[in-house]
Order: sequence, then C-alpha cells, then structure tokens
Amino acid sequence: MPELIKKADFPVTRFAPSPTGRLHIGHAIAAREAFRFADDQGGKCLLRIEDIDQTRCKPDFEAGIYDDLNWLGFDWPEPVRRQSDHFDDYTRALGELREKGLVYRSFLTRKALNADLDERGIGESPAGERPYPGPGIPMSADEEEMRVGRGDSFAWRLSLSACRDYLGAAFDDLSFIEEGSGIMAGEIKAHPEWLGDVVLARKDTPTSYHLAVTHDDALQGISHVVRGRDLYFSTHIHVLLQRLFDWPTPAYRHHGLILDTDGKKFSKSDRSRTLESLREEGVRPEQIFRDWTLQ
Repeated sequence: MPELIKKADFPVTRFAPSPTGRLHIGHAIAAREAFRFADDQGGKCLLRIEDIDQTRCKPDFEAGIYDDLNWLGFDWPEPVRRQSDHFDDYTRALGELREKGLVYRSFLTRKALNADLDERGIGESPAGERPYPGPGIPMSADEEEMRVGRGDSFAWRLSLSACRDYLGAAFDDLSFIEEGSGIMAGEIKAHPEWLGDVVLARKDTPTSYHLAVTHDDALQGISHVVRGRDLYFSTHIHVLLQRLFDWPTPAYRHHGLILDTDGKKFSKSDRSRTLESLREEGVRPEQIFRDWTLQ
C-alpha cells in the first residue's frame, strides 16, 4: 500500500485532467477553482495526469495540457504524477481487496447487465444511474475458473454486501465534509448503495477512476478535493474505499459546471471551445475567466 505523505501544515489540492482530448473552457474554470483555492488558503495545488484509459489517452493531448495550463498562467510543483506510470500501485491495492474478499469477477456485458437490472426492476438511484447490486446467484468457482481459462473478458467489482459485512456498523456511519455553501454543504452521509457494485478494474486495465483517484489522493496528501459537481456522487464510493484502506478522507468542494446554450456540460469533442482554438483566435485567458462563470 502507498506510503502516505505526512499531512502538510497547509491545504493541498490537485487539478487532475485526463489527456483524452484538448482542454476546453470548462477545464480552464475548473483549474482556476483548484489553483485559486490553494492560493487563497496559502496552500498548493498539484497537477496529476489521470491517463488510465490507454486507448483514448494520447501523448499529444498530454502535451496540450501543459501548454494550455501554462498559457492560463498556472504553475505547479514537480514532479507531476502520471497514473499510467504507476499501474503496479493500483494492482497491489486491488490485490489487498481481493485478499479480504471484497471484490469479485463479473463477466456481464453491458447488454447483459442492463437486462439483469431490467429483470430485477432496478431503477435510477439519486445518483442518476441504475446501481448494480451484485449477482443474484454467485458464480461457482468452477465456472469462474473455466471462463478465466478461456479468456473471457471480466471486470473486478467492489462487493457492497461484502464491504458491509467487513465494516459492520461502520458501513452505515460513512460520511464526508462538503465545504462551501448550498444545500449540499456540511457533513454528508455517504450512500455507496446509490452507485452499487462499481467496477474497480478490468481484465486488461488494472484500475478504474474510483480506485486510482482515492489511492493517489491518499498518497499525495490531498487535504481538499476541489472538482466539478458532476463528480459529487462518486464521493459516496470514494469514502467507502478510504475506510477499507484506512486512508484519510479529504474535505470536498464540488463546484458548478460550465454549460453550453443547451444546458449541457462542455465536451472535449466541441472543437470550437478548446483552449487551443481560442488561443489561436487571439482570446486572452483573462477574457475566459471574465466571460464564463460556473452554473
């Protein structure tokens, strides 16, 4: 498990983009929120490259992250942690969960998963998705061995039922602190069941966002997670993982999002809104920060 960095005497946060495309206006505002929080609190903001998706992440996009952030006027401590350089770390973390019997192989395709959820009458949770509660009938060890042997694709899923047994009453006491203002502020009771048995790794991918981000936040001594509101419900699983590994739970600040005219979050596929294209048009960083606000 990671050797945790000693907690600093000042706030530490991070900006953690994925190099799956060029950064856009939404990234600029998110970066400003993280770096500004660190500056206002006399702390520091780290840069982390979250590139676990080796199919979609490209070196050119990673180089673009540095270009765009430098253009925006941000600076950060070195070295920058690139998650793809540390897959062994996440494999070891997953191995610990396997030893405790807290994860299981799931061979369900997306189509089969949706059919199973339909058959069991499982609707959307408050998190806005249909949580998978685990298999109704666990797969036998013989069948699992056979399917692994023939090379079937699978995912490692976190078993909430096993986690509940493992933690006992502590499972129902999970919570986190949401800072800032609004109805979500204060101590928030965590509801991992809203997300269900989430995927923590796949046959050919040693980690998922949930596992990698909680691991690295603990490793890097992150005291405050400043990120978009679209990731708010992920926190309900992250708190559980932190408890399972005995990692500290940071304070969280989920800010609003930059929306397009249709009320949708900006996408990296929207070329007209990339920072690269705006820079080429002669737009200045201060114009972006002046003209775009969080919703």
